[in-house]
Amino acid sequence: MVTIRPWEWSDAKRLANLINNKNIWNNVRDILPHPYTLTDAESFLQHSISAKTTTNFAVLLDSEVVGGIGFIPKEDVYKYNAEIGYWIAEPYWGKGVGTAAIGAIVEKIREVSPLTIRVYAEIFAHNIGSKKALEKNGFVLESVRRKNVVKNGIIMDDHVYVLFL
Repeated sequence: MVTIRPWEWSDAKRLANLINNKNIWNNVRDILPHPYTLTDAESFLQHSISAKTTTNFAVLLDSEVVGGIGFIPKEDVYKYNAEIGYWIAEPYWGKGVGTAAIGAIVEKIREVSPLTIRVYAEIFAHNIGSKKALEKNGFVLESVRRKNVVKNGIIMDDHVYVLFL
């Protein structure tokens, strides 16, 4: 069973070990360091645990951490929007973990931010697994942004998927 929960200090080593993976890094923003060290994990956990509102969560499969997911509530004229981001450890790809985690974070957004009417994710065009996981949760492709991102020195498209609550 897939669940999400707030990150805990005891997750540091597992987090560092799971996310320090080039294949994960190839599908996320460059703000995530690679290689990813225990110090990086501790810094992330310090930020997540001390936040006034919990927006970053561990993804668990049968109570074992297998990924991370979170949301960013937007501000100003975008205040009814939330952007989600996530990663799943490579051994768990294609097993429905991401799909279940996305469903769980949407429910968490409804609880924490009941005024949110639009949830979206920005993913690289080549990330077929994320597209499928989002679509299984009712997200629809809103736009393809041509030559919008640079990853590993390659200019590529990204896709915006949206779910209206």
